[in-house]
Amino acid sequence: MQAINYYVVIEKIKQEPTKIAGLIISDALNEDNRYLKGKIISAGTLVEGVKKDDIIHFDRHAGHGINWKDKLYHIITVKDIVLVE
Repeated sequence: MQAINYYVVIEKIKQEPTKIAGLIISDALNEDNRYLKGKIISAGTLVEGVKKDDIIHFDRHAGHGINWKDKLYHIITVKDIVLVE
């Protein structure tokens, strides 16, 4: 699968529960966090600054899901990426 133009195919990284002051906050309860982590599977031909296997943070509400070979991936645009680790 190859992304084109300004699109990026990512696989979301499931966040481990966070422990704060003795409370365990799961990813489902941590909706105040606007950004999610993901791993880049494919970057389009016009995308600069990121490459395959980079870990990124992207807007929680960005893009849409796509099933490919029985696995769920997400398609976002490069403008939705806010940080590269």
